[in-house]
Amino acid sequence: MRIGTFVDGLTLDELLAFATKAEADGFDSLWVPQIFGLDALAALTLVGHSVPRLELGTAVVPTYPRHPSALAASALTASAASGGRLTLGIGLSHQIVIEGMFGYSYDKPVRHMREYLEALVPLLSLEPADFTGETLSAKLELSVPGAKPVPLLVAALGPKMLELAAERTSGTVTWMTGPQTLAEHTVPTLTKAAEAAGTGDMRVVSALPVAVTDDEAGLRVRAAKVFQVYGFLPSYRAMLDREGASGPEDVALIGSAAKVRAGIERMRDAGVTDFVAVEFHTDEPVATATRELLKELL
Repeated sequence: MRIGTFVDGLTLDELLAFATKAEADGFDSLWVPQIFGLDALAALTLVGHSVPRLELGTAVVPTYPRHPSALAASALTASAASGGRLTLGIGLSHQIVIEGMFGYSYDKPVRHMREYLEALVPLLSLEPADFTGETLSAKLELSVPGAKPVPLLVAALGPKMLELAAERTSGTVTWMTGPQTLAEHTVPTLTKAAEAAGTGDMRVVSALPVAVTDDEAGLRVRAAKVFQVYGFLPSYRAMLDREGASGPEDVALIGSAAKVRAGIERMRDAGVTDFVAVEFHTDEPVATATRELLKELL
């Protein structure tokens, strides 16, 4: 199992410094979200041009605000800047964001993703797109000098989205999904669908908060506050319920080095191919202890 790290909320200079340190520490990958801050692909274009080894990934870019051709052009540009080290993770986001903030319809999200992929997949493969659907059309090709085909992952939690990910992409990327749910739901559903579609082995990239600490109880209280929104968003709530977790703090990997190591190993045993650590800390000793454990696992 490969080990990556996740970062959000930094300036561009801080992101470059973080990526440089992650590469020096031996991490396999660096993942950046597209939320309400830096443009993830623009930021990774800069990182990819400056940091020579790390795989760079988005976890994830919402589909609705951008036409597939615009997203593909950004991804191919980041690919060109990084020598082909970009993996594009995309997702539906959430109804409260898409309708309440962006003003788009969230009707039939699986249909939306299926049509989006019909346009996006060929463009990421450096092939022309020729698709007309109910919600979007794409009849064009892109030419980005130096770009290589970009692997694609879909943030898939429910069965229909997992089946779609298996049929059309390289796999899935998950957040706030625990090892029991991965082992009993996510990985088997994805694998079965890939076997039926003949698409081969699937990649399962899974992220969770991680902290090595002597104050497990105190840091779990802190995690409950920091990550509380994920306990209310329906798609993540469904995964927490499958896991038997009362909230995000229950799936976070928090505690002694031995306990956190065992938690990461459970993710591997569940079928995760890439574990992404969201390094969660409140002080320097926790940050140092967490990073040291992760380095031991690389």
